[in-house]
Amino acid sequence: MHLEIVSPEQILFSGEVNEVSLPGANGEFQMLNNHAPLVSILIEGGIKLSADTPIPEKVESQFKNINGKKVFPINGGIVELKENKVIVLVD
Repeated sequence: MHLEIVSPEQILFSGEVNEVSLPGANGEFQMLNNHAPLVSILIEGGIKLSADTPIPEKVESQFKNINGKKVFPINGGIVELKENKVIVLVD
């Protein structure tokens, strides 16, 4: 599936991923290919990608390696998933 992480200033990540975990208002949740469509509010936490996900060099320093995952810390935001395209708007 295609993932875009977008801030008011720039597109932080755009690429293909096998899975993504997000900090939802009711707890962390994971999305895989062909997941049902959804829209959700995100809280402070991290967007977690699998360790083999390639990260562009210009934003690589913003991701942390935690427990075998690449984690992008966020203060909150909104996620929309539709037709295998995930768009995360972050604060």
